[in-house]
Amino acid sequence: MDDRTPEELLAVAAAVLPGTDLRDASFAQGGSHTVVLLPGSAVVRIARTQAAAALLPRRTELLRRLGGLDLPFTVPTPLSEVVTAGGCTAVSLSWLDGSPSPKGEGGDAKELRALLEALRSVDTAPIAHLLARPLEYAGGDRWAEVMLHQAVPRLPAEWQAEGRRRVQTVLNLPPVPHSLVHGDLAGDNMRWDADGRLLGVLDWDLAQEYDPAVDAAALAWHGWDKVAAVVDADTFRRAHAHYLTAGLQQIAFAILNDRDEDYIEERTRAMTAWLARTTA
Repeated sequence: MDDRTPEELLAVAAAVLPGTDLRDASFAQGGSHTVVLLPGSAVVRIARTQAAAALLPRRTELLRRLGGLDLPFTVPTPLSEVVTAGGCTAVSLSWLDGSPSPKGEGGDAKELRALLEALRSVDTAPIAHLLARPLEYAGGDRWAEVMLHQAVPRLPAEWQAEGRRRVQTVLNLPPVPHSLVHGDLAGDNMRWDADGRLLGVLDWDLAQEYDPAVDAAALAWHGWDKVAAVVDADTFRRAHAHYLTAGLQQIAFAILNDRDEDYIEERTRAMTAWLARTTA
């Protein structure tokens, strides 16, 4: 948890957005940032770690570039430069309207298809230097090593063979043309209006040039029937393979980010239960 007080966080927000009324501000917390929410106006992202602080300028510039594209949805765009205030690194971003869709609900096929097509159409060459590495969340270039030699051994002995099988299935997928991949198209990262229209997409920190089936897998948030309705059979098969490694990647992320042993053990227990639920 962020150990800064609300008063300290508001002081940072005031430095980033001088003169802004902060009386209605609220707070949210992600894995790497604490966010000061100013509904209808702005959000202020405050890095929680040195690694997140170092990446914030690159991630902010990516949002600036994405905001200049003719995408069929909005993205948060920078309202300030990245600043240091109160010992924190922070930036203000535009507010996105809309609400997340509850798990297993929503996800109009026309909207999801347009989303995936828009991502595939983006020319990544001008933004390649701003993108994360493929599979960076769980090791990037070392993904196979981290998954097989650090995450899987954390599982109970009776689940390790299944864990290895899932990782190897992804490693054995035939290569496909890469395109812009958001990396986490689920839950709170997608904002919808009351009529089921996709308004905006948040949190581009994991944006990468990789297999578009990774994004199709995340859309299973709305149900696999929705995924089947918007991608071809081969993309669906690859998406399911990527999806079946998601729990193991959470263990890998905890290990790579030096979470304490109690947290890693809790994640491992939860993901072992997830393995059981997702085993045919």
